[in-house]
Amino acid sequence: MNTMKRNDAEAIKKTVIPYRQTAETAGQPGDGGELRIGGHIFKRQNKTYVMGILNLTPDSFSDGGKWMDADAALRRVETMLAEGMDILDVGGESTRPGYTRITATEEIERTAPVIERIKACFDVPVSLDTYKAQVARAGIAAGADLINDIWGLKYDPDMAKVIADSGVPCCLMHNRKEAVYREFMEEVKADLAESLAIAERAGIARGKILLDPGVGFGKTYEQNLSVLQNMAQIKAQFACPILLGCSRKSVIGLTLDVPVAERLYGTLATTVYAVMQGCMFVRVHDIRENVQAVRMTEAILHAKR
Repeated sequence: MNTMKRNDAEAIKKTVIPYRQTAETAGQPGDGGELRIGGHIFKRQNKTYVMGILNLTPDSFSDGGKWMDADAALRRVETMLAEGMDILDVGGESTRPGYTRITATEEIERTAPVIERIKACFDVPVSLDTYKAQVARAGIAAGADLINDIWGLKYDPDMAKVIADSGVPCCLMHNRKEAVYREFMEEVKADLAESLAIAERAGIARGKILLDPGVGFGKTYEQNLSVLQNMAQIKAQFACPILLGCSRKSVIGLTLDVPVAERLYGTLATTVYAVMQGCMFVRVHDIRENVQAVRMTEAILHAKR
């Protein structure tokens, strides 16, 4: 039941709207033009790119332990590129429900050497999935081209400065410690507005920011479906490109009553929906199948009438 009072709802809305106005009046890029990640150019409109997942972890919910060996990781990158991957996302700490946090030093030891080898061997932009400034700094030094922060700059107070000083783009995800809301979508947008405000104060250009609605993080099953349904609303509110990470997640398992290993078809449905909603990136495990789903959906959407 929605028990939010009218003045509370209005207060939340007021925290969202000014940031959109600021972006417009400052003349920062919104949906138009291009986004440079490393040496690669990504179109902001009418195109969805596939981000491949490389977990250098022993305990990730789907593929933990598979790619911890550096040579195995490189072979996996080679395979994903051959299957059509546009950008790689490297993670050194599992963030599945109930995950065990590791030290920044351990996370750096897992990720930085592999990023260095990937950049030496392949012409691919690399995103580093971390919420720790120390890890981000080391990853950027190793060659990371984008920082993907699951806490939207709110966990580590130094993260925004590290990103701003480096000049790399970033992805800011919506997250909360508990799935407690009074006015769900308004509060999601207010939370994202806070992340954008932190970025703005640090000097991160709006045109270098992606937003992730945070499926599977700080949300109930019903809320995950709701945020999926309203991705276009987030994009329109903030004039920022959207990255969707829904691959093999519990919202698919609960909907279809299938285990992790059988969630490909559900993932493909979310990828098709992401293309239809104008998402710029989908972050996935299964590259070939998702690339084909993206291309087919785009062909239908953009066919001449």
